[in-house]
Amino acid sequence: MSLKVNQNESIGLGEQQFQQFCKLFIQHSDQISNGWEWRQKELNEGYMVKVLLRCKDSKNDLRTRDDQDLQCREVDPFSEEKGNVVNDTEEAQVTTSELIRYEYHVVYSSSYQAPVLYFRACYSDGRTLALKEIWESVHDCYQETLSQGPWNTITQQEHHILGQPFFVLHPCRTSELMTPIMIGATKEQRNVNYITSWLSMMGPVVGLDLPLSYATAISQCFADLD
Repeated sequence: MSLKVNQNESIGLGEQQFQQFCKLFIQHSDQISNGWEWRQKELNEGYMVKVLLRCKDSKNDLRTRDDQDLQCREVDPFSEEKGNVVNDTEEAQVTTSELIRYEYHVVYSSSYQAPVLYFRACYSDGRTLALKEIWESVHDCYQETLSQGPWNTITQQEHHILGQPFFVLHPCRTSELMTPIMIGATKEQRNVNYITSWLSMMGPVVGLDLPLSYATAISQCFADLD
């Protein structure tokens, strides 16, 4: 399964195509234990989900590990260890209050005919991150781009399926971004997973990186699907 386009067309992703690309993406995620899963809501509606725990060391140095791989050790507020941490704050800057849980959702938008990256984040004590904190967590290398263009501006809005408040990377120019990629793949007769290509560009803006193996696994995934 591939997406064939002409040079003068803009890419519009159908919902069935979206789900097929997600199926291929999750297939490789399962193989490498990368933590993505599909959540079905209605008969023909669903979305991809991944959860990460990140230790906030500094603005531009966030240690990230998959939720299922990170063993979290809660600090007993009455233990002697807590006293050691408090008395040595210069040496131990990361505490349980700086452990952040990120939940990423890839959802289909019929309005834009494109995937949309929703996410939310909260500290280990349940406090949610405000929009200002989300912006501050974006690496410096993306800050200038975000301030200049609306296509990847971070905003807060209602989740299309869940009806809950989430942060979102605006999808208004996703088609403009993806069209040259898909046209190039068609010309070169290469198999390209739309979701993989799109998420590899959008994800890092909000701390979501993809292993390189996703790119190298595309051909095999398409062969298995056929």
